[in-house]
Amino acid sequence: MPELLMIDDDRELCLMLGEYFAVQGMGFSFACDGREGLKAVREDKPDLVILDIMLPGMDGHEVLGAIRRDQCISSIPVIMLTARGEDGDRIRGLDEGADDYLPKPFNLRELLSRIQAVLRRCRPAESSGTCGIRLDSTGLRAWIGDAPIALTGQEFRALKVLLDAAGSPVSRDDLSMAVCGRPSFPMTRGLDMQMSRLRRKLGPNPDGSERIRSIRGEGYLYAASATEES
Repeated sequence: MPELLMIDDDRELCLMLGEYFAVQGMGFSFACDGREGLKAVREDKPDLVILDIMLPGMDGHEVLGAIRRDQCISSIPVIMLTARGEDGDRIRGLDEGADDYLPKPFNLRELLSRIQAVLRRCRPAESSGTCGIRLDSTGLRAWIGDAPIALTGQEFRALKVLLDAAGSPVSRDDLSMAVCGRPSFPMTRGLDMQMSRLRRKLGPNPDGSERIRSIRGEGYLYAASATEES
């Protein structure tokens, strides 16, 4: 049974959603303050967080940033549910690491479908190892040899997609759909920033070449070193 945590200062909305998700067979808890919500994420480690932006204590952007910077909880998926539904707000939330973004007012069934889709997308892949990298099937963790790599959930999924297609380009849209469940937005650098962070965390191949290469007009490619290819 998935455990959901909602961080929203509308107590009546939280109580209503708690009743709805109980009928759907989901666990549910809530916090009405940003700092208390972040504390609950760290202590309870829910399967998914539903996050408002306009919160007392810490706003939703601050809470999301704190989640993504904390290695113990960075892989927990977050859906932003907020009255701020302009394109700029959605793009900012997604670029900051939200897994989905739904403006208020919203349809209960659509929220449930989005939660289920994000949970499916964030479900760990089977254990795999290639190009000297091992992926953990239960903890969204990765190792290069015996050295652990601290990845967010989105970074883990991006690496998995690139490794599955190692040696072949993955288009920007295919990569964004696999990682975020949506095509890449035109005129936004969110995917490029994510790939840049992932590239820094992985470091170079043993021969000094880049592991993740940007292919102009196509997307990104994971390139093994000459030693690994042989």
